[in-house]
Amino acid sequence: MTQDFYVTSEGLKELKEELKVLVDVKRPELIDRVATARAHGDLSENSEYAAATQDLAFAEGRMEELEELIAKAQIIKSGKNANHIVKLGSKVVLKTNGKSQTFELVGEWEANPLEQKISHTSPLGRALLGKKMGEQVEIDAPAGRVKYHIVKV
Repeated sequence: MTQDFYVTSEGLKELKEELKVLVDVKRPELIDRVATARAHGDLSENSEYAAATQDLAFAEGRMEELEELIAKAQIIKSGKNANHIVKLGSKVVLKTNGKSQTFELVGEWEANPLEQKISHTSPLGRALLGKKMGEQVEIDAPAGRVKYHIVKV
């Protein structure tokens, strides 16, 4: 993974917690499952063994991925933004078609539209980066071109 990995301190904490659960709880459970299934005899026809080894391989792959993400994490600093310029970690109030919405600009891993967290690499995120309060941005959406007015940063 060569690309920067931007994450909030909260998101990094979640990654570390997931890794801890995998290392301390899940992996030992899966190793026990593999050993138990192996004890049942012929491995060539042992679907329980095949499933357990597959689950263990998946968990170990996820552990490697998490370790790499944690090592490459670039913490997004949030807080007061005196110059009102949109950057990673900014909470932005946008107005379009008379409706206001608040979004937080985050790294790709934390993006979640249901929580109003948008990725800095999304079309809207890219359009907002570097803009100031009071400016407008336009993006191409499936329904056509949409204009957003930046009400607050």
